[in-house]
Amino acid sequence: KHAENMYYFSELALTLNAPESGPAPTDSRRRPDQRLMENGRWDEANAEKQRLEEKQRLSRKRREAEAARATEDGTPYDPYKPLWFERRKDPVTQELAHVYKGGYWESKDKQDWSLCPDIF
Repeated sequence: KHAENMYYFSELALTLNAPESGPAPTDSRRRPDQRLMENGRWDEANAEKQRLEEKQRLSRKRREAEAARATEDGTPYDPYKPLWFERRKDPVTQELAHVYKGGYWESKDKQDWSLCPDIF
């Protein structure tokens, strides 16, 4: 009903980005640029998107520099690892896949997001 007013998205598609109480601070629904855009504040959203992208670039450069230093020094370097997933070989396809390793729902229940990085 009234799909023409909602860009012909399904009801599910329209609700995928709906705010929810208590998600991780890294949840994409918390992206400040996206919220600004959804509220029609285009100029602010664009500026915020630029800020976030620059923050991501600096973070990547920092990780690359740490890896380079470790290589030069011959010390082990522990690269970035996702919090809630791990790479494992799929037993059927034999391909590497990211598999949920647990912890997210427990953190959400406790509202303990101390392991989450500051990405926004």
